[in-house]
Amino acid sequence: MTAGALQRAIRRGGQRAGTVERCGMCAGPVSPEHRHVWDEQDGELRCVCTPCSLLFEREAAGGGRYQLVPVDGRRLTGPAADELGVPVGLVFFVKQRDGRVFGHYPGPLGVAGSEIDTGAWRAVEARSPALAGLKPRVEAFLVWTGPPRGGGQQWVVPVDDCYRLVALIRQHWTGMSGGSAVWRAIAEYFDDLGRRHGRPSGKD
Repeated sequence: MTAGALQRAIRRGGQRAGTVERCGMCAGPVSPEHRHVWDEQDGELRCVCTPCSLLFEREAAGGGRYQLVPVDGRRLTGPAADELGVPVGLVFFVKQRDGRVFGHYPGPLGVAGSEIDTGAWRAVEARSPALAGLKPRVEAFLVWTGPPRGGGQQWVVPVDDCYRLVALIRQHWTGMSGGSAVWRAIAEYFDDLGRRHGRPSGKD
């Protein structure tokens, strides 16, 4: 997933605020806790209703174009994210189908992105079965190191969790450094990941 694709999805989400969400496949209404599919052709996430999500549980149903975003995440304790040379303390990494990996850096205007050095990624991936098995496009390796609050957390999460984080930062950011409200919101976001996805899974 490129930064451009992520930015487009965030803009569409803002345009839909206050409106009834519709399934991107059948146009039926979707519940607040609906799932998403990645549209390879258009380079975007689509909301899907429950019947359509059940259809895409079968991988072949997507015909190579649509891929259902998973719902499970897990906290990691093994990967050494600092070896990837990222310049900030909050970043998520998404693998492409061709093996390239992009780092996405959330901020008040959305996300900035850059391609990660292939050798550095493979070195970290070689020591982490969880990263070696990262599903292209639909899962992300999410890292929060701080400052200013000092997170020290690393997760494999569904990529739509990262969309939610970017929207949260844009909503709460104030001033040059973000302000205390945004960092409280980020801490609450990671607390919520813990409630929904459980305890650390050990060395990965």
